[in-house]
Amino acid sequence: MHGLRLKGLAGAGAVAEAAGLTEAEVKPMLDQLVADGLASYRDGRLAGFALTVAGRAQHGELVRAELHAAAGSTAVQDAYTRFLPLNTDLLTICTEWQLRDVDGQSTVNDHGDAAYDAGVIDQLATLHTNAEPICNDLRAALDRFGAYGPRLSWALQQVRSGDLDWFTKPMVASYHTVWFEMHEDLLCTLGIERGTEGEG
Repeated sequence: MHGLRLKGLAGAGAVAEAAGLTEAEVKPMLDQLVADGLASYRDGRLAGFALTVAGRAQHGELVRAELHAAAGSTAVQDAYTRFLPLNTDLLTICTEWQLRDVDGQSTVNDHGDAAYDAGVIDQLATLHTNAEPICNDLRAALDRFGAYGPRLSWALQQVRSGDLDWFTKPMVASYHTVWFEMHEDLLCTLGIERGTEGEG
């Protein structure tokens, strides 16, 4: 249920990856959620499972109970506060990866300039170094946060080895994709709606 909440709309394989389980384990669970009215499934071009209103409500209750049982609210809130500036930095880095200034004009980065790309990858590596303590603190607060650090490290390793899809491509567990999931995990764990983030 939590993996599906993070993905929003996804097939069993993507949910399994987010949840750290196999697709064979996840598919029957998703089917049961549909049978219980806690999730729905749709076919078509954008096929996949999604939590229903009732499913999101139940998920929220389970997450609150988990956080209370672990006495992790203060630690997760502190990690989230430290995460926010890095999130702004990551968005800037991803924009620089996708677009670059050429003769005063913003243009799509065709990744033909190895030196430029290397500079952006260095920025990502620096951000990752700064994010590692946050990932470690989250893992200590709640076990389910433990996968984010290794997944981000793996994505960065792939980018450094020359597989550029692992920087921002949405169809793989790219650095940006995993970072987005961690952000969403923080929000739903703390009961913060993305649209109201930063208010108050």
